[in-house]
Amino acid sequence: STPGFSAPEIHKKLSLRASVTSSLYFDDLRLPASAALPGVTGLKGPLSCLSEARFGIIWGVVGAARACLEAAVTYAKTRVQFDKPIGAFQLTQEKLAWMYVGAAQAGLTALHLGELKDAGRLEPRQISFGKLANVRAALDIARQARSILGGNGITLEYPVIRHMNNLESVLTYEGTQEIHTLVLGEALTGLAAYR
Repeated sequence: STPGFSAPEIHKKLSLRASVTSSLYFDDLRLPASAALPGVTGLKGPLSCLSEARFGIIWGVVGAARACLEAAVTYAKTRVQFDKPIGAFQLTQEKLAWMYVGAAQAGLTALHLGELKDAGRLEPRQISFGKLANVRAALDIARQARSILGGNGITLEYPVIRHMNNLESVLTYEGTQEIHTLVLGEALTGLAAYR
């Protein structure tokens, strides 16, 4: 209700359709000092919220990857082509194997970062690593699953295209892959490329 703030809803989305998405506008917005986060100076408060959201993404995309992998395995075992299930073909098995490896690595990354968080040793650069690696892995798995399902991969009869579309958004929200790449670049070189 503060003058200068508006949040018109975005409609006709093809990704994250279950959530409300809005554009946020702050036009000459003035807030009293009482609106500041208590005990926080600078960007520490908002960035700590981002770290929590990014940490959740690290886990959530593992679930999307596993759902796509499970759909692809089930489909590959039941879809018959040339008198045998497509899962009996070497190229399909190779795709499934790499999807499994990617999902397992993402799960291990999430678990390791969760253990660091529980121990109070998780750093923002590690969260960037997890978001970048796990979202990309999940998106690759969703794309491979869509490939295995062929034309059925774009139907809502299977969860694959829904996850794939949502992962396309996850790739950019709570920090784009480019931002997380630069965070890791700075961690490796000590040089901030985005300042």
